[in-house]
Amino acid sequence: MNNIDLRSDTVSWPTPAMREAIAKAEVGDDVWGDDPTVQRLEAMAAERTGKEAAVFVPSGTMANLAAALAHCQRGDELILGHLSHTFRYEAGGVAVLGGIHPHTITNQPDGTMNLDEMEAAIRPDNPHFPRSRAIFLENTHNICGGAVVPPVYMAGVRSLAERHGLAVHLDGARLFNAAVALGCPATDLTRHVDSVSFCLSKGLCCPVGSLLCGTADFVSQARRARKLLGGAMRQAGVLAAAGIVALEQMIDRLAEDHANARRLAEGLADIPGVEINLDRVQTNLVFFSLAPWVPMEPAQLIERLDREHNVKLGSRGGRAFRACLHYWITPERVEMALVGFRAVLGAA
Repeated sequence: MNNIDLRSDTVSWPTPAMREAIAKAEVGDDVWGDDPTVQRLEAMAAERTGKEAAVFVPSGTMANLAAALAHCQRGDELILGHLSHTFRYEAGGVAVLGGIHPHTITNQPDGTMNLDEMEAAIRPDNPHFPRSRAIFLENTHNICGGAVVPPVYMAGVRSLAERHGLAVHLDGARLFNAAVALGCPATDLTRHVDSVSFCLSKGLCCPVGSLLCGTADFVSQARRARKLLGGAMRQAGVLAAAGIVALEQMIDRLAEDHANARRLAEGLADIPGVEINLDRVQTNLVFFSLAPWVPMEPAQLIERLDREHNVKLGSRGGRAFRACLHYWITPERVEMALVGFRAVLGAA
C-alpha cells in the first residue's frame, strides 16, 4: 500500500499469505454446495461464533439483509438504533426488498439502546400495528466511535427478547475488534444473539466477503435469501481461502490496530484546532473534528493531506472526520500521518 489510507479498514489489501492461499485454493461450485474451501470457512465461522452453521456472502450489507429476511416476513417490524449501519447505510434494503418496517430508537453514545425504550417499542398484538419480530444490535458500533458493547448489555437484550418472543441479530461487522478490546472470545458476545454477521473485508484484511451465522434452520433460510438477492457464488473458494487465513492469523493482531489508533488519537489531540474525545477511542476507529476557529474547510484538509503527504482521509459531514486503522497502517505510518496533519494544520 503506497499511500497512508485512513478512509476505512475496507481499503486493506489481502496479506501475502492470503494471496498465496487464493492461488492454491481448492474449489467447487458453492451454489451446488460442493466447494470444499467455502465449506471449511463456514464451519470455522460457525465454531468461532458458537453457532450451528454459517453461510458465506459477498458483503456485510447482504448478510444483514439476509438475516432480516430470515427472521421477518413482509409487514413485520424490526427494532434497531437510529445510528445503526443497517438503518443509515444499507440503502433501506429491509424496507425496499423485505417489506420490513424499521422501528428506530435512540442510540446512546456508547452504542447501546435504552432497554426500557426498547421494550416500549415492542408492539402489542393489534391489527393496526406491524408485528415486532427482531432486534438488531451492532458491535463494535461504527457511528458511536467504534464503541465496544459489553456482554452484560447483550445479555440484557437477550432477556428482554426472550420475554417477548423476538429474535436478536448482531451486526458484528467488527465483531472481533470488540472481542479483542474486551479480552474475551467472540462467543461471550454471540451467545446472547440468534444470528450474527461479521466482515472479512475490514480489519481481517480479506478482499471481499462476510459470514452470517446462526442455527441450521436459520442459515437454510438465509441461503434462500442469498439466492434471492443474487449473492450466490460459484467457485467462491478463491475468496473463502483468504477468509480461512483471516480467521487463523488476523484476529489476535487486531490489538495492534487498536494501539495504533490510540497513538494517532493522542497525536491528533496535541494539534491545535483538532477536537477529539480520547475516551471514545476504544478500537480501530478515531473520530475527530476541526474546531470552528480553524480557517480551513474540511475539503481543503482532505485535499492537502492527500496531495502533499499521501494521506487519505474521509469526511463524516460538517467538520468531522473518521480515521480507520488496519493492517497496512503500521506505527511508522501513523507517525508519517501525524507529520502531515501537523504540517497542514500548522499552516492554516
